[in-house]
Amino acid sequence: MDVSSANVRNLSVCLSFFLFLTSLTVSARPVLAQSQKPVVSYEEKKRQANDIAVTVIVSGLSCTCARFTEDIRNVVNDLGPDGVRVLPILGVGGLQNAKDVLFLKNVDMAVVDEDNLRLLKKKDPVLYADIEQRIQYITKLYNSEFQVLARNDIRSYDDLRGKKVNFNLKDSQTEVTADTVFNALNIQTQRSYYDNDEALKRLISGEISAMIILTGAPQAMLAKVKKEDGVHFLPLDQESLPNHKLGELFAAYLPADLTHEHYPNLIAEGTTVPTIANRALLVAYTWPENSPRYKRVAKFIDAFFSKIDQFNNPSRHPKWREVNLSAEMPGCGLSLRPNGWPPTGIRRCPPDRTTRSTKLLPS
Repeated sequence: MDVSSANVRNLSVCLSFFLFLTSLTVSARPVLAQSQKPVVSYEEKKRQANDIAVTVIVSGLSCTCARFTEDIRNVVNDLGPDGVRVLPILGVGGLQNAKDVLFLKNVDMAVVDEDNLRLLKKKDPVLYADIEQRIQYITKLYNSEFQVLARNDIRSYDDLRGKKVNFNLKDSQTEVTADTVFNALNIQTQRSYYDNDEALKRLISGEISAMIILTGAPQAMLAKVKKEDGVHFLPLDQESLPNHKLGELFAAYLPADLTHEHYPNLIAEGTTVPTIANRALLVAYTWPENSPRYKRVAKFIDAFFSKIDQFNNPSRHPKWREVNLSAEMPGCGLSLRPNGWPPTGIRRCPPDRTTRSTKLLPS
């Protein structure tokens, strides 16, 4: 009798413990279900990553365009499934950036200078006959100043005749514009094509007489140069070149000044160095309308312009103050609404109007 009672008690205890554990398991299931995330397959994750990515090709790291693109990435990036991810690509710059937009499969946009399309068309009228249909501009970003840093014994462009002058890398924007400038001045030099870091080292050592950079001032590397290095900026204006006709050159480019604020070590306070400038543009390849890449670029444009005010603060490059959303450029562009987004999308030029100016359409 005592044994049976003990067994009954033990069975009752075990049953109670079992029911307790069961209740814990059942109550935990909703919590576990809530904490578990939906399983995303590898292929779906890959699709999501590609659906939000757009690429922008720029010049080297020292170029203002690279800093601008970094700012754009930092402001626009949204890595959510329906966001936008900006992927900067380091290129050569100049005409090569325009060619990369035209010919490389995965390049959506580029920072190029205003004269690129015209110069490409001039070089090969057949290959680039419809370039205004294939590349369209989103907005003017900033002005790229033409900056010639020379040794102190060189007082003007005329003194560079026959001297060693660095034109930056072949097909870079600097080389393209420098070629135009020196041909217009009819000044022949011994050209070299070093990168900026190598050129500055050779300039200070006296191996070359001058180096040329076309980029938004201040250029980070040049801002570190000191007067004790024995170099200065050359002026490009009628007063310093009285024996040259500069009308056509000035008509093709913008007037500009290098200032003490740009380069306090090289330019005295209250003085400026006159020069010319080119407009740097953000352009896009004309993807077929409603194609996946077309939609990605349109999504980027929407995000970029909806956040445009965020670029005008001290943490961004000072040249964001030069962004002009209503600037008209030769050729075609992206037709955008200035007073409301999203943009109307990419609009091609009609075949018989490939040289018209494009402006932001009213909403």
